Amino acid sequence: MPEILKIGADNSEEKILTRVAEILINGGVIAYPTETFYGLGADATNEKAIQKIFTVKGRNFKNPISLIIAQADDIYPLVQDVPETAQKLIAKFWPGALTIIFSATDKISPLLTASSGKIGLRVSSHPVAQGIVQKLKKPLTATSANLSGTPEYTMASEVAEQIGNKIDSIVDWGQTKGGKASTIIDVTCDPPVILREGAISRKTIEKYVKLSD
Repeated sequence: MPEILKIGADNSEEKILTRVAEILINGGVIAYPTETFYGLGADATNEKAIQKIFTVKGRNFKNPISLIIAQADDIYPLVQDVPETAQKLIAKFWPGALTIIFSATDKISPLLTASSGKIGLRVSSHPVAQGIVQKLKKPLTATSANLSGTPEYTMASEVAEQIGNKIDSIVDWGQTKGGKASTIIDVTCDPPVILREGAISRKTIEKYVKLSD
């Protein structure tokens, strides 16, 4: 069974974040809360840890995995270019449920890009997701904590029931908001293309940037 990390009298948020970072640095895989659903986290610079994510989910290597970073400035070692449209989106929607697809540098594992040369990044608005990546000081994988093809989960208990025996730890922070997953927008083309309309609507994004039809 996974190690369940839950805040309590003997377990402060700082203790939990420190323990989570330790697990991730040692190549472990965790489930953690985000502003939408529980996500599966691994150190995105650790090739073996990334491979574990695919194993846990039963995911095809042709499917990319996006990342959570601590702050907007952290994109620069990871991406080749930050177009003006991306700068506008970052200024308005980060932290938040908007995943932006950039052209990746060679610092990004091809496993994460599905050999597409593109990587999805976002800054999470959830305090725990944000706290983990700040403590880790590295990008964190941000795929949903479930088996591929099954619904996303808003409760740690649901994650434990389905994939608990496959991961090292679950950060139980109660029920997440659920609803729609993050919106995904590709800024490697001009105008940008919405690949998945999620928590942030197309109509809202169009107030700030022109989108491809």
